[in-house]
Amino acid sequence: MTIVLAVVGILIMVVAIAVSIALHEVGHLVPAKLFNVRVTQYMIGFGKTLWSTKKGETEYGVKAIPLGGYVSMIGMLPPNKPGRKVSKSRQRYFQTMAQQAREDATAELTEQDDGRTFISLPVWKRMIIMLGGPFMNLVIALVITAILVTSFGVATPTTKVSDVFECMTETTDATALQAECDTHDDPSPAWDAGLRPGDNVTHFHNQAVSDWDELSGAIRERANTPTDITFERDGETISSTITPVLTERPKLDRFNQPISDASGNLEIESVGFIGMSSQIENVEQPVTAAFGVLGDQISGTFSVITVLPAKLWDTAKVLVTDGERDPTGPVSVVGVGRIAGEAAAQQDIPIADRGAMLLSLVAGLNVALMVFNLIPLLPLDGGHVLGGLWESIRRGWAKLRGKADPGPFDIAKMFPLTIVVFGLLLSMGVLLIIADLVKPVTVF
Repeated sequence: MTIVLAVVGILIMVVAIAVSIALHEVGHLVPAKLFNVRVTQYMIGFGKTLWSTKKGETEYGVKAIPLGGYVSMIGMLPPNKPGRKVSKSRQRYFQTMAQQAREDATAELTEQDDGRTFISLPVWKRMIIMLGGPFMNLVIALVITAILVTSFGVATPTTKVSDVFECMTETTDATALQAECDTHDDPSPAWDAGLRPGDNVTHFHNQAVSDWDELSGAIRERANTPTDITFERDGETISSTITPVLTERPKLDRFNQPISDASGNLEIESVGFIGMSSQIENVEQPVTAAFGVLGDQISGTFSVITVLPAKLWDTAKVLVTDGERDPTGPVSVVGVGRIAGEAAAQQDIPIADRGAMLLSLVAGLNVALMVFNLIPLLPLDGGHVLGGLWESIRRGWAKLRGKADPGPFDIAKMFPLTIVVFGLLLSMGVLLIIADLVKPVTVF
C-alpha cells in the first residue's frame, strides 16, 4: 500500500507539473491572440513532437522532453537591415547566428501578417504577453493557497502550551533552558507559576489574549514585573502570578524558529521570557489570508534565487562527499515528484493532511515557475520583458533629444548571452536531477 500511495503521489505531481506548464503557456497564448498576433505553435515540452493537431492557424502539441513549453509567434525578431554585413572585428559566429534567426523569422511572414507580428506591437502589449505566463502561475498558486488556508488552515502558534521548561540556568540565558534542574537552578517563571503542557492561557496582565502574538508581545514587555496570568486546564480556570525574566535570546519568527542574519549568526534580543513554547495548530483563516501566505512564499523563493549559485555549489559538493542535502535547497522536477510520493505514503498522517501537503507542493511549484521565469535573462520571460523595457527607455531618450526613433530593440543581439544562460540552465537541471536520484532531499 505504501508503494501504491507513493506512485499515486508521484503521478499526481507529474500531472500537476504538466498542467502548470500548459497553463503558463496559455498565459502567453491568450493575450497574443487577443492582440491579433499570429501564433503558429503552442507546445508542451521540447524536442521531437509526440502528438499535435492544428486548429485554425495554430498547431497544438506535446513534445518528447517535458521540461517546459513554448508559444511560437510570428515576427518576434526585427528583420535584417538592408546591406547589413557581419563584422570581422566581432564574433562572427554569433552575428551569423543572429542574422540567420532574423532571416528565418522573416521567411515565416506572409502578406496577411502585416500588422500581426509580435515585434510590431507596442511595448506594453508585448510585455503583457510575456508576463502572461508568470501571471498564470501566480493565479494558480493564489487559488490553491486560498483553498488551503480556508479549508485546511494555516500552521499557527496558539495560546496553548506545548512545552514548559522546568528551570533556567543561573545565567538566565533562554538558550540554556533545561528539562531537568540541578539543585542550584531556579525554576522557570512558567513552571513556577504552575503552567504545564496542554494548558491554555486566556488572560495575561488582566487582558484577554486570543493568539500567540498578543501573548508573546505582552510577555516581552513585562520583564521583571509580577503579572497576573489565567489559564485553563481540563475545563478548570486557574489564576496565578508570573514574573517574566529579562533575558537575551535569539529572535524568533512567528513559528518560534530562530532568525539569523545574512552571515548566518543568530539575531539576539533582550526581552521578558517565561520558559514555555506555543503549540502549533492548523487554524482556518479568511480567504484574504491567502495573500499574506503567498507573499511570504514568493519572498522566500526570491531569497533562494539570490543564493542559487551557492546552493548549487553545495549540492555539487554533497554528491562527492558524505554530506546531506539541504532541505531548503533547490530540487528538480524529479525531486518534487519524489517528495510528493513520500508525502502520499505517510500512512500515519491523515489523508486530508496528505492532500493538503500535495496541494501545497503544487502551489510552491507554481510560485517557483513564476519567480524563475521573471529572472531578467533570455530565454526566460524576464529577458523579453527586460528587452521591452530597454526599448522603451531608448525610444524615450531619443524622443527627448529630438533624435530619430531607433526602432524595436533587436533581441537577437542577446543570442550569445542566451546560449550561455541556456547552457547554465541545462547544467543546473542535470545536476539537480542527478542529486535527486543519488542523494534526494529528505523531508519525512
